[in-house]
Amino acid sequence: MKQFSGNFYMGTKYFLTGMLVMALLAGCGSNEEKSNEGGNQKREQVTTGAKNEKAKTIVFYGNSLTAGYGVDPSESFPSVVQDKIDSLQLPYKVINAGVSGETTAGGKSRIDWILRQPVNIFVLELGGNDGLRGIPIAETSKNLQAIIDRVREKYPEAKIILAGMQVPPNMGRNYATQFRVVFEQLAAKNKVELIPFLLENVGGIPSLNQADGIHPNPQGARIVAENVWKVLLPML
Repeated sequence: MKQFSGNFYMGTKYFLTGMLVMALLAGCGSNEEKSNEGGNQKREQVTTGAKNEKAKTIVFYGNSLTAGYGVDPSESFPSVVQDKIDSLQLPYKVINAGVSGETTAGGKSRIDWILRQPVNIFVLELGGNDGLRGIPIAETSKNLQAIIDRVREKYPEAKIILAGMQVPPNMGRNYATQFRVVFEQLAAKNKVELIPFLLENVGGIPSLNQADGIHPNPQGARIVAENVWKVLLPML
């Protein structure tokens, strides 16, 4: 399967795409059913690296892609980003606030808990599970906007990065197009930095993903980290 950007998958791959969608939904589950504050606290991880009190904080707020589903915590893309930060001896610590199965509604409901800690840079990676569930795009947009608003209300000086995501065309071509565009619209409206497609050069490439065909393996996670790093580095 060739890499997917733009239309995500070639039309001849629709059947396989549908199978991957079911794998993600089955693998990740629903955050609304299993999440609670105690569970969220256990899932939130401070990566190894700069942990001194003077270090500024980068919060990665997302779903299973951020959490590092199926790989060692040290191999998740936020951890790889921390390694890059440490190699440059920059005073930043990464907080992995990813929860598998998280939707934008779930993210909106737990944002105040996450914002109890200082935030200097906020990387928002949510929406993929909304798209795979066919949640109305207006609802996804509203929830993402609410999260951005809350971060800015609590930490006006915090820098925000929005991670763009895409869904397969078997969700409906119009839906897939509008879903991709909503991230661009939110980034422009809020004047935040945009990662055009978080899984660029990873999605749809079997050798870079786990058996479910959705979640990056360690090699894929390193490429995802590079996609993030291109946008993050100028902010550090």
